[in-house]
Amino acid sequence: MGIALAVLLIGGVVAAVVAGRDNEESGTATKTVRMVIGSEKAEFFADPDVVKALAAKGYTVEAETAGSWAMEGLDLEGYDLAFPSSRAPAAELAEKYEVRGMLPRPFYSPLVVVSRRGAAEVLAANGLAELDEENPGTLKMEAYLDAAERDRTWQQLKGAGKYGELTGTLYISSTDPESSNSGALYLAAASYVAGGGKVVASDADVERTAPLLRKLVSVQGAQQTGTDAAFRDFVSGAGNPLVLVYESQVAALLDEQQNADDLVVLYPDTTVNSDHTVVPLTGNGRKLAELLGDDPALRKLAVRHGFRPQGDVAEFAAAAVGRTAYLKQRLTGVRQAPVPTSAVLRELARRARG
Repeated sequence: MGIALAVLLIGGVVAAVVAGRDNEESGTATKTVRMVIGSEKAEFFADPDVVKALAAKGYTVEAETAGSWAMEGLDLEGYDLAFPSSRAPAAELAEKYEVRGMLPRPFYSPLVVVSRRGAAEVLAANGLAELDEENPGTLKMEAYLDAAERDRTWQQLKGAGKYGELTGTLYISSTDPESSNSGALYLAAASYVAGGGKVVASDADVERTAPLLRKLVSVQGAQQTGTDAAFRDFVSGAGNPLVLVYESQVAALLDEQQNADDLVVLYPDTTVNSDHTVVPLTGNGRKLAELLGDDPALRKLAVRHGFRPQGDVAEFAAAAVGRTAYLKQRLTGVRQAPVPTSAVLRELARRARG
């Protein structure tokens, strides 16, 4: 009750409780692991095949979702692990709960921008993106940030007039950077590009990049606290034509949906990989985290849900065969931006939110 109330107060996140079951073959009762996870992993842990694979190893899972940065404000007493979407919020949680040792990182996922075909073609015609029908597109971050800084509208872009939905200020929808990992990493990548390839590290750096980051966020109005809701809005046809999501969410959609002809995936030429990092709070939490990274069946299921396992690019590359019009098998040509310290990233988020 306490954590549910805290979650609601922080951001109105949705709790997802994943039911487990006993191992029917052995009759051995499973150990229940309680966790708080980023919303982008909810479908993975709710997958009946994942439930079965965990039960075979003696575990059931009860999972609640929260924004990765919002987890620091929760009372996790009685929970076995927290599973934010990157290392920075995980490091803060580890310090708060005095967790020693290496934090497991079973899989990762780059941030991408999903778009409708018409919007992507307009971006390409105006030098903001590159398109190849047989491969995913590329978002030119420097050109996009220049357009954002000058408050460009869709109507000012050539070719936009034939698409009635392309009106108003050009922007990418992202999540609340003060509570959500993807929103914070978006600011990390943008500030790195705006700084000429230099990671924000000082008060002067923050002052220099804050006005642009404020524009990127303020134009959006109210922001979602998790990528799951933002991506579902996009899939349903609602909201902005450009949305920042995890690559894993696109892969999961392609696994479910046969026809995605109108979908274009744009890989920013400078982005940040989201290292999904576990903060084990109990022994059972650490054992389950290690299973996620080591067990072949669970690794295979993670790939099916679009996550890239650590240490073996071939696993994801093989799974992406047949989807190469949407997904990059290997992240060649994508520059990884370093992430500022947690303190700096929080300050960037605070300034961006005004």
